[in-house]
Amino acid sequence: MPRRMGRPGLIGTMAHTAVVAGTATAVAGGVNRRQQARAQSKEEEAQRAAWQQQQYEQQQQQAPAPEAAPAAPEAAPAANDLTAQLQQLSSLKTAGVISEAEFSAAKAKLLGI
Repeated sequence: MPRRMGRPGLIGTMAHTAVVAGTATAVAGGVNRRQQARAQSKEEEAQRAAWQQQQYEQQQQQAPAPEAAPAAPEAAPAANDLTAQLQQLSSLKTAGVISEAEFSAAKAKLLGI
């Protein structure tokens, strides 16, 4: 039987359509999975940041409020308290509880910058 030249036959067209449709479905599925993974990652990051902020606020509430220094000799313990708070922030950052940006913001707040 001689080979037919020109346009593809019915079976050839159906096979071509099936390949195109299958490829489109696979690509669309991959894109959807990637978008869902990114959305889930962002949501988890937002939840983690909210949890860290909540933990930080609880620690700030539990820390005793610094008292006003009535005389010059009392200034040294206030400096020690500030140093202790900075060390606590540093340990939180090292442990990964707060980010570099959160650490910088809290440090600036403590130092009054």
